Amino acid sequence: MAEHVLAAVRTAPGRTELREFAMPAVGDDAALLKVEVAGICGTDVKMYAKPPFPDPVIMGHENIGVIAKAGRTFAERQGVSEGDRVFVEHYVGCFQCDWCRAGQYRHCELTDWRTNPDARRFGYTTSNNPGTLWGGFAQYMYLPWNAVLHKIPDGLSPELAGLATPMSNGIEWALFEAGVGYDSTVLIQGPGQQGLSQTVACKQAGASLIIVTGTTKDAARLEMAVKLGADCVIDIQREDPLERIIEVTAGKGVDVVLDCTSGAGTGPVLLGIDALKRRAGTLLIQGEVAAFPDFPVKKVTEKAITIKSARGHSYRACELAVKQLAAGRFPLDLLATHTFGLADVDRAIRAIGGQSEDQDVIHVSLLPWQV
Repeated sequence: MAEHVLAAVRTAPGRTELREFAMPAVGDDAALLKVEVAGICGTDVKMYAKPPFPDPVIMGHENIGVIAKAGRTFAERQGVSEGDRVFVEHYVGCFQCDWCRAGQYRHCELTDWRTNPDARRFGYTTSNNPGTLWGGFAQYMYLPWNAVLHKIPDGLSPELAGLATPMSNGIEWALFEAGVGYDSTVLIQGPGQQGLSQTVACKQAGASLIIVTGTTKDAARLEMAVKLGADCVIDIQREDPLERIIEVTAGKGVDVVLDCTSGAGTGPVLLGIDALKRRAGTLLIQGEVAAFPDFPVKKVTEKAITIKSARGHSYRACELAVKQLAAGRFPLDLLATHTFGLADVDRAIRAIGGQSEDQDVIHVSLLPWQV
């Protein structure tokens, strides 16, 4: 095994450079992952521009790879062997607190960077911490005892497995949080990787009507939404979305609204409230609206609307995501639109953010061994 590891390191907001690190020591309760694919999503765009942790940071929180080296205790506890391909969740919980014992380690203080400045989370944590390699934008990644792994079945390519994070979010948010199920009518706002993943999750769950909205620049994504199971797509810049929703639902509105616009302001929330049926609908939002001074509380309470937040994923959602990807029922390979090598991390992140010349970008795969 090589003595040094090449990694793309964020050294300042909006700046990345290639650096070599010494291969970290792997104890009895740790392991080393040879990274094959590191997915890039909208969260990376935000973290790149406004880092939540002090630099230097090796970003990359959607990671697929092969166990290159594993301590005996780690292998026994995790049920893995060297050579196994795995999906690594970005959470690193304590597995002692109430949240962890309830299986909700995504809420653990040890991995919550919003409340804990010393939190551990892959793709977020400074490389000054023990283990050094805390992100997937590197050829190898350090795995502590409390890493959360999911085995990748034979026949599922690393590139397709790299969609496990957005797919698991789609399952968690649409099915577990918003309760989409058989005969549900659903409005999905935003045809990015999250919205398209939720389209698949809703279709698989038996939703009878799936409406996806986007803008004119999302034309290719809206076409893809139809291929993945959407029954109706709406360009909100070409037609009145509420009028179209009421028309498609014969005046009834929808049962569930999934807001995947992330940063589009208050408009999608207000549309979602109006599009929900008369009583007991569910609105799931990502919380990017910092202030909402004229929030229509009266309308929400009169309609008995339940508002939920979209935040991360559970172990069960990840397992189902991997199975969904392996099943081949949907053409999910269409979501993996672009690949970049390690030297092109800056361009890859900007491509996801619509800040490069790359067109029709949905999900980007970073290949650390392609420099």
